[in-house]
Amino acid sequence: MSTPPRTQSWPPQLPVALGDRSLFPELEADVYLAHSAISPVSSVVRQAVGQVLDDYARRGVGAFMTWHERREGLRALLAELIGAQPSDLGFVANTTTGVSTVALTFPWQPGDAVIVFRGEFPTNVTPWQRAAALHGLELVMLDVADFHGSSGDGLAKLEARLAQGDVRLIAVSAVQFQTGLRMPVAAMSALAHRFGAQLFCDAIQAVGALEIDVAATGVDYLAAGSHKWLMGLEGCGLLYIAPGRAAQLRPHTAGWLSHEQPIEFLFAPDALRYDRAIRPRADFVEAGAYATTLLAALEASATCLAQLGCAAIEAHIHTYLDRLDGPLRDRGFESLRSPIAAQRSSILALRPPPGQPLAALQAGLEARGIAVTSPDGVLRLAPHWPNALTEVDRVLEAVDSTLAAG
Repeated sequence: MSTPPRTQSWPPQLPVALGDRSLFPELEADVYLAHSAISPVSSVVRQAVGQVLDDYARRGVGAFMTWHERREGLRALLAELIGAQPSDLGFVANTTTGVSTVALTFPWQPGDAVIVFRGEFPTNVTPWQRAAALHGLELVMLDVADFHGSSGDGLAKLEARLAQGDVRLIAVSAVQFQTGLRMPVAAMSALAHRFGAQLFCDAIQAVGALEIDVAATGVDYLAAGSHKWLMGLEGCGLLYIAPGRAAQLRPHTAGWLSHEQPIEFLFAPDALRYDRAIRPRADFVEAGAYATTLLAALEASATCLAQLGCAAIEAHIHTYLDRLDGPLRDRGFESLRSPIAAQRSSILALRPPPGQPLAALQAGLEARGIAVTSPDGVLRLAPHWPNALTEVDRVLEAVDSTLAAG
């Protein structure tokens, strides 16, 4: 199989449409509602991985520069998805690597405070705990529950803590993994900047399914892995660093590919040097050998997202969940979805009806062909662009059958 060059015709226009799962012919579940955990692998992703393997099998080292250059096309594609410039994106192994990189390279001073949130996935807490221990920081923990609904006073509490003057950074997830609560990232970023702080956003539960604009929201850092809503594979992700912020970081985690012109010596004599500057850009995080197959997979899946458009994908998901939310409430479920549209995401989280054990409910749904997840005691339904709106009746039928079976 030959490797096509990166041109306007590559990646090609792919056969994607909202509600059409024809790119997932081997998916066993009748209805797949677990995108908030791991998305299934599409045929175009499998083809992209195979293309890399075929190319390296045929050419060995000769394939390196082809895929090295193709990464820049992916960088531009992802930058467009989140409203960034390509030069402000770096590729990382996963969300945790992105969080840890910022946490451990940020220019902390002893006595600085960093704000995290109770209820967050540990990915966006543990690295800040380590930074606090290593740099003598105060770790301040506020509650995500304070941001739910119109009566929440989360922003007021955040502002009060920022007013103390010692907070250097706020770390928040764009969407809360357990409840699906969409956080007011733009308002939080504006507050942070007013008080001289910066904002880090864990966006793994948002990028690919919701409209994201890092410039408009003013976030300073954003990380996201590719295996959820970006629909790539595990082990690959992106880190966004706002213009000017990368130069302020201390590149403790740099490697040989973090230098300016790092591979020049491979192609010219007497070019081996150890004094080349570390790049003051987001891509300094690309410190070693590339995850070429994973990046190719992400390019394929992100091309599908770009063709559909995140605005259309988000609207499709909201319509799907709107049709499920009310009927499930009528069946006795407690919906954790916010009554405020701006606080809703691509996740519908529910507590089962009284007397219905969650584990048995999930097992019953999965036995009836409905793939769901149940983190930390809630039933989580998470459709994406391939989910057809006609699936809703199938989901409700499976719920009724499971509840009737006790």
